[in-house]
Amino acid sequence: MATSKALTYLESRKNLTGCACGILGLVLTFTGVAGPYWPVVVAGLYGAGALIAPPERPAPPRFPSPSEQLDEVRGDLATLRGYLGEAELPHFAGEWLERLTELLTALLDPERGAPLLAQDPEGVHVLSRAVRQDMPESVDSYVRTRWWTRLTPGQESPEVQLERQLSLLHEELTRVAAGLGEIEVRRQESHTRYLQDRGETRQGPPVRGN
Repeated sequence: MATSKALTYLESRKNLTGCACGILGLVLTFTGVAGPYWPVVVAGLYGAGALIAPPERPAPPRFPSPSEQLDEVRGDLATLRGYLGEAELPHFAGEWLERLTELLTALLDPERGAPLLAQDPEGVHVLSRAVRQDMPESVDSYVRTRWWTRLTPGQESPEVQLERQLSLLHEELTRVAAGLGEIEVRRQESHTRYLQDRGETRQGPPVRGN
């Protein structure tokens, strides 16, 4: 620990600035300006340099970029697929989950959805939450609740809740996809306007007759 602190100080701005000022003190010594008090001059200049040096600024922490986060979510989606394949679910749930996974796969496509999604932090959060929390929780809570309803019949069917949850998740992800589609539409319209404006500029103003 002490060695690490010593090395850190040697590389610090305070030490480097102090050394630069101390070298100036040596120059004054060799030129005869400092006289017999050169050790005091050198030490004083070093201390002054260390005092005026700007404070050390710790490097800010680095967090995963949106693209890196999407890479992780893409890997988690593969894990989720394996979990869903092992769960015992009703037929309708399998259809809903297939729609959801297909939609997620398209949104996470590195050539299509992911580049647009990387510019939408909220969209990244929605997908991450759907894959890592919402879908696994919906399936797991259904499996656990189904066991209890077999012991205590007469309650609301857990299938009803499961279908409602999966439907809501599909609506949420569909909204994300629609938002990304609007970005592409606006980009296309913007390019059309650009081409129109460029064509009008080349044609110049209309020529009036005499």
